Amino acid sequence: MKFSEVVGQEALKQNLIHTVQEGRISHAQLFLGPEGAGALPMALAYAQYLNCQQPAEDDSCGTCPSCLKYAKLIHPDLHLSFPYVRADKEGDKTIAADYLKQFREAFLEDPYLNYNSWMQALDAEKKQANITKAECMDIIGKLGLHTFEGKYKILIMWLPEYLRDSGNILLKIIEEPPAGTVFLLVAERQEMLLGTILSRTQLVKVPRLETDDIAVYLRNALELSDKEAHSVALLSEGNLRAARELVQHEVSINEQLFIDFMRLTFKGDGLGIAEWLEKITELGREQQKNFLQYGIHIIRECFLMQYGSAKLVRLRDAELDFVTKFSPYIQKQYVADFNRFLNDAIYYVERNANGKLVFHNLANEIERLLQLSKRSLAATV
Repeated sequence: MKFSEVVGQEALKQNLIHTVQEGRISHAQLFLGPEGAGALPMALAYAQYLNCQQPAEDDSCGTCPSCLKYAKLIHPDLHLSFPYVRADKEGDKTIAADYLKQFREAFLEDPYLNYNSWMQALDAEKKQANITKAECMDIIGKLGLHTFEGKYKILIMWLPEYLRDSGNILLKIIEEPPAGTVFLLVAERQEMLLGTILSRTQLVKVPRLETDDIAVYLRNALELSDKEAHSVALLSEGNLRAARELVQHEVSINEQLFIDFMRLTFKGDGLGIAEWLEKITELGREQQKNFLQYGIHIIRECFLMQYGSAKLVRLRDAELDFVTKFSPYIQKQYVADFNRFLNDAIYYVERNANGKLVFHNLANEIERLLQLSKRSLAATV
């Protein structure tokens, strides 16, 4: 993958290229960025540049034998590790290489894939994936070999959050790797990483994408109009994957679900909330995440409207009508709680928690916050 194929992140691309040109290549790096920011494709582009046989000033050539193999993820000096589901058998020694074909197909179809889409590719949505002890031992064995063709042996480990305690097996080789070995760990949640791993890597922060970069992508790749592309890009909150899914699943679905949710919790309509819970739990996890991310966006717009930044609010007509009426109830002292409860729900949805329990708890918390907001508002009148 070339840097030019990675959406946005121009400053980071230039910084990575300069480290190679100046010979400042850390043997263990952690590409840390939120879902949809492009940390995984960025790590692949960087790895390709490291082993490119004819690198240009601003990118790998894309045509040398090394680049052609990297483009298909088949370079013999590129090693890939990722979460997977172990087979149900005693003494199982399943490793990531057993799923390499599926991973290649999933990444080449969508370099911005996430954990849930990867589980769907494995037909393992309801199972928990990990990076196991057997995988760690296999990594040590692979990296002990000499390079086959390239200047560097490169291990890209996607989502090292799923290493658990098995990651401690890798500490020595990460700290003192064989010559010409580069570890590129690609993570989304720093708080889930082993501290022993974190302390042995150089941090490469991959920020959320700029709204304009996502809008350009949507105009070019999905042929949206300027207005549509900008509207969806705003809703995506810097997440390219979310932007594409918003286009595919239609913003209007989330719009109506969220407006209904807030009105029902505002009224404390128990029967209505129970009916709403049936609707939301019928959706897949990705759609539930989209709904929650949409909710975070609308809460933000309500806050901006409420506290004198209405000119920053850019919404469609129905959304604007709702935000105008509802924003007084998004009080400054509670806005952090609104966001926290929505983000917590995303966290549990990602981990395959019981959907009805997740959204029932969310409804209770949002109802409580809205009641507090109503009392606070009444006290100021």
